[in-house]
Amino acid sequence: MKQGLLIDMDGVIYSGEELILGADKFIKKLIEQQIPFAFMTNNSQRTSLEVVRKLKGLGIKVDKGHVYTSAMATAKFLSDQSPNGTAYVLGEGGLLSSLHEYGITLVNTDPEYVVLGEGRNFTLEMVQRAVDMILAGAKFITTNRDPSPKKPGWNNLGIAATTAMIEEATGVKAFVTGKPSPVMMRSARKFLGLETSETTVIGDTMETDIQGGVQMGYKTILVLSGITKKETLGKYAFKPDLVTSSVDEIKFPLLWW
Repeated sequence: MKQGLLIDMDGVIYSGEELILGADKFIKKLIEQQIPFAFMTNNSQRTSLEVVRKLKGLGIKVDKGHVYTSAMATAKFLSDQSPNGTAYVLGEGGLLSSLHEYGITLVNTDPEYVVLGEGRNFTLEMVQRAVDMILAGAKFITTNRDPSPKKPGWNNLGIAATTAMIEEATGVKAFVTGKPSPVMMRSARKFLGLETSETTVIGDTMETDIQGGVQMGYKTILVLSGITKKETLGKYAFKPDLVTSSVDEIKFPLLWW
C-alpha cells in the first residue's frame, strides 16, 4: 500500500521568507524515496507556478504537481457544483487562473457565486458590489478563514476580517472551501491519488491542518516550528498522531506505515 503526505508550507517549510532549518533536506528525502507529497496551502493568491518559484528561491526544487492551493480546491468545487457556472471574484492571480481553468466564467453582473480570496487589489466599492450581489441571491464562497497575524504594518486586513465584513453586511454565512474544510482536505488527497488510510497531514496549526486531518480520518503530524506551541496542546479536544520540533526530525517509514 502506498503512503503519501499533504504538507503545509508557512511554519512548516518556511517562516515568512526564511527557510526552516532542514526543510530542504526533508523534501529532498521525499523525492529520493519516491514518497508522494503535495504542498497544501490556504493561500489563494499565488498560482502553483508562483509557489514553485518561491520554493526554488529557498533551495527546494519541485514542480506544479507538488502544489495544491485553496484556489484549486475552490475552482474544482464550483465546477462540480455548477459546471460552466459564473462568479464575481474578489481575489488575485492564483484564484482567477484556477477558476478559468475549471471553466468558471468571471462576470461583473448577476453571478451565481461571489468568491472571496486574499488580496489587496480590490476596493471597498467592489466589496459593496459583492454585498449587493449576495443580497440579490448569489451564493457566498470564501477560499479560507485564516486570521490576520494582528501585527503592526501588516499589508492587508486578512481574509477572515473581509469575510466577516461581508457576512455582517449580508446576513449570509460564507461557505469555506479551504483548510480545515473537508472540501479541500478531500480534493487534495484525490489530487495525489491517495486513499484515506494512505494520507498523512503535516502542519503547524491545530485549527486548520491538524483539525482538518483528524476530521477526515487522516494521520497527522504537528510540527512546532510555526504557530502552535507545545504547552497549548492540552486545550484541544483532538490531538495529532505525532508531535515534532520540525520536519527535520521526521523519520521514515512513519510508525503507521
